Amino acid sequence: MKVRILISFVLVLFLASCASSRNARKQKKNPGVVQVEAIPVKLSSVNELKHVKILERSNKKLSKNTLKYIKNYASIAVKEMHLHKIPASITLAQGVLESGSGRSDLASKSNNHFGIKCHTKWKGERVYHDDDARGECFRKYKYVETSYHDHSEFLTKRKRYNFLFTYGSKDYKKWAKGLRKAGYATDKKYPNKLIKIIEDYRLYEFDKVKKKGFKYTKPKEVKKRNKNFSNKFYKVKKGDTLYSISRKFNISVQKLKQINSLQNNTISIGKVLKTQ
Repeated sequence: MKVRILISFVLVLFLASCASSRNARKQKKNPGVVQVEAIPVKLSSVNELKHVKILERSNKKLSKNTLKYIKNYASIAVKEMHLHKIPASITLAQGVLESGSGRSDLASKSNNHFGIKCHTKWKGERVYHDDDARGECFRKYKYVETSYHDHSEFLTKRKRYNFLFTYGSKDYKKWAKGLRKAGYATDKKYPNKLIKIIEDYRLYEFDKVKKKGFKYTKPKEVKKRNKNFSNKFYKVKKGDTLYSISRKFNISVQKLKQINSLQNNTISIGKVLKTQ
């Protein structure tokens, strides 16, 4: 009889442990909240098409995917250079290297071109991929432009990268080595990989683009709306319930919970909900 009781006790502990582990995994796989991102603005040409044509004629062995990436994102890198003093060549080379020229799962499905992880302050949407550890949390974006802007913010708002900005926006070699020194990457060959991409594709030419004549609009800060961000999202305010929100947007409570991955009826003030 005592043996049976002991076995039952051990079984209960085991099941409780499994349930706790499952709950921990669920908590870790938090999908995050949809953020309102600045709508991308039209940018001036930086002669990226001409640049790529010259490269194609001079070296037919160059990656077509990388050439396409340059055509698509060179202007964004130049805009970020003018805003934050980070060499466009460095930003582009990092984008090429870390996103597989835009073809990695993280880039193609989540528009995250720089492998930026969630970190503690990130409240936006997130996805999980194996990196240094299994199931690590990465930021998910609606627009690639937001990924580029976050990359700039990442470098400019962390003290360990401050020394890089003493190099100027044209010394890509010092920047490449400095990024490794500051701990941006653990790969010892990271600087050489960046430099090779920059020199093979002559990305240093984009560091020469002057601000005068290059038109762009500074990223807009997210602005609060009166009641809802749009007909697709709603920001919870005091007094709201899932039922009242479901009535407001003509959607069932069950559907509202499903599309927002809610486990119960609890919602917090300020939380942004999908409404369709």
